[in-house]
Amino acid sequence: MSVLAAIAVLAVLIIVHELGHFTAARLQNIHVNRFSIGFGPILLKYQGAETEYALRAFPLGGFVGFPDDDPDSDIPPDDPNLLRNRPILDRAIVISAGVIANLIFAYLLLVSQIATVGIPDFQYQPGVAVPQVMTEDVTAAQAAGIQAGDVIISIESQQLGASDEAVKTLMKTIQTSPEETLDVTVLREEKQVSLQVTPERGPDGQGKIGVILSPNGELNRKKASLIEAFQQGGTEFQRLATLTFGGFAKLVSNFSETAEQVAGPVKIVEIGANLAQSDLTSLFQFGALISINLAIINILPLPALDGGQLAFLFIEGVRGKPLPTRIQDGIMQTGLVLLLSLGVFLIIRDTANLQVIQELFQ
Repeated sequence: MSVLAAIAVLAVLIIVHELGHFTAARLQNIHVNRFSIGFGPILLKYQGAETEYALRAFPLGGFVGFPDDDPDSDIPPDDPNLLRNRPILDRAIVISAGVIANLIFAYLLLVSQIATVGIPDFQYQPGVAVPQVMTEDVTAAQAAGIQAGDVIISIESQQLGASDEAVKTLMKTIQTSPEETLDVTVLREEKQVSLQVTPERGPDGQGKIGVILSPNGELNRKKASLIEAFQQGGTEFQRLATLTFGGFAKLVSNFSETAEQVAGPVKIVEIGANLAQSDLTSLFQFGALISINLAIINILPLPALDGGQLAFLFIEGVRGKPLPTRIQDGIMQTGLVLLLSLGVFLIIRDTANLQVIQELFQ
């Protein structure tokens, strides 16, 4: 059930994105002849008065189709309600509406979470939790004997107190001590264990030990009024958006170090399923975070993405006329092939790394 819940969240986010494009077009009386979730062969379809609604075999996204590109359409080429015949601003609104829809939906998800389950109130306890130790390669943490579920309570005789600064203090000590042996004390099953860890030097020159860190403590929630829900939702939305932008900036500036952290649909579903299994209400924040990521990815000026189409519109505005159709089609088709290839690669990689798959080959 948790896996199905995570898949349902992803499906809803795709539908919201495509509904943004569809709604922006229809509100401007622009012709739309296809609304599809997924790519490839059609599994289910419904033919409306003008639009065909379809569910397709490969759930790696979706698309809204326009009769501009349909050679079988009986709409005259000079129809003013064809997308290509509209002013640049009208087309830009349609293209960017999916991104805007995802951002609005992310905010509403956070507001809904706070309104239904309350405002997060984290009760800090001493130390820093280690929810996960990286297993792809032998890391400094593995070599030192650090395990998932440990709580690091001190490093180099410096106590990690009960505050939101504990994680920052630990990370700073590790990052500024590459290839230096550090004494750490962890709490494991209510017993203190002394260990020594030697951070590896990353490509950026900073130390790393190969773990995920999180504050140690217990999350409680207090009831919130509707006004507080909208206010706190805005604050949380800003925090998640800032973290996401920072993550993309780090990916671009330090690609070799962060590329392995890029997750495909399988990994995203696995993360969502784990969250749903522990706390179903976490799917609100999971959905908001993925929705923000989806918005940012789609606005990038890359072929086959919304940002790529906006880039074509920008060039058209500068030149006074669009790029030749054959050039646009060639760029978009190449981008689509690369995007689908990346999707397939991530699916295969993340599937191979699933715990259940690895256990089969042990």
